[in-house]
Amino acid sequence: MTADAARPDDTAANPADNSGPLAESPFLLACRRRPVPRTPVWFMRQAGRALPEYLRIREGVPMLEACARADMIVEITMQPVRRYGVDAAIFFSDIVVPLKAVGIDLDLKPGVGPVIADPIRDAAGVDALRPLEPGDVPYVTEAVQGLVGELGATPLIGFAGAPFTLASYLIEGGPSKNQERTKAMMYGEPELWDRLMGRLADITIAFLKVQIAAGASAVQVFDSWAGAVAPEDYRASVLPHTSRIFAEIEALGVPRIHFGVGTGELLGLMGEAGADVVGVDWRVPLDEAVRRVEPGKALQGNLDPAVLFAPWETVERRALDVLARGRTAEGHIFNLGHGVLPSTNPDVLARLVDLVHEASSAH
Repeated sequence: MTADAARPDDTAANPADNSGPLAESPFLLACRRRPVPRTPVWFMRQAGRALPEYLRIREGVPMLEACARADMIVEITMQPVRRYGVDAAIFFSDIVVPLKAVGIDLDLKPGVGPVIADPIRDAAGVDALRPLEPGDVPYVTEAVQGLVGELGATPLIGFAGAPFTLASYLIEGGPSKNQERTKAMMYGEPELWDRLMGRLADITIAFLKVQIAAGASAVQVFDSWAGAVAPEDYRASVLPHTSRIFAEIEALGVPRIHFGVGTGELLGLMGEAGADVVGVDWRVPLDEAVRRVEPGKALQGNLDPAVLFAPWETVERRALDVLARGRTAEGHIFNLGHGVLPSTNPDVLARLVDLVHEASSAH
């Protein structure tokens, strides 16, 4: 049973969404599968490398330092809201921030991604992974509170990484094409795997709760590498931990979004995990995703980010096709099928927001 089915007026659990500036947010209404005045739109990685103002503020500041400075988090999160007029802000951070906060020796190498100094590959490594406490990330609380004040009627999406993706970085020592060490532990040492995944789920739950307590209106859990797992292995070794995350935060009353890349074969299982919204990458048309995901879910997506480099006529045609297919869902949030690519023209993104708003308002 979905959260909406179990509790028709689930905004009661979160009064901020029931009254005040957020009451009529198209994004929050769509998350809850309610009528919207227009299709809401935001972009994964909207706060980042495509914006010249972002590049200016980040000059000389390492990524992990930027993610630990409340003033910088607020400014970077606000930049795309000012420029694009999107229907939601996404908290500027990185999925490895809570790992760094609990003492993992890691760095975000430009052009590479997270690099872990001492990968976790045995019981001692798993046992050394400690829980996350709110006091580990005071800058997150400060930044979220500041953003809620600035955003007014625009909701803030908090986020965290899912256990499988975090585990893959910790085990491999960095990004991996084949996830061989990760899968070897999952296949060959299931008890150790479950302990690691359980601890990572605890960290993710704690990180999300900090953001929600400070005022985030919704949360998204990114499982960037889950597409590497076959459905039967996902059900046995990944789903229980992701499900616990969504179950733990359900009572907090904010919409929960679940997104992975290359997860077309897993969409049904990702729906079962308990989120209110399932993110769909560009590989599966939204009307097909409706068939794969159980009823009672909204969908988010799913324009191919590379389409934004094509002539505007192509962007427009493809975006209108996404909107048309999205109308088959119980609720639809327009987004890209993955993050904004670094060299995307910001003017195209601004034009795309206007197109989505105009086309969906007219419908």
